[in-house]
Amino acid sequence: MSNTETKTLPAYRIYSVTNNGADKKAVWQEIGAAWMNKDGKGLKLQFSARPLEGAEIILREPKAKKGGA
Repeated sequence: MSNTETKTLPAYRIYSVTNNGADKKAVWQEIGAAWMNKDGKGLKLQFSARPLEGAEIILREPKAKKGGA
């Protein structure tokens, strides 16, 4: 996901989490990213998809890519 205003990496990834009806297993789908505001008092959220109705919205720190990048 890219941020057109800055070249910084997002502070968080945004996920929509729903439960699979049959086995109650959580299904995580990445739907966006979040960047810290310059004043450090909030977040800018950028969505690439809408969450499903009734889904939990979870912000998680991005994992470091394998290979040290």
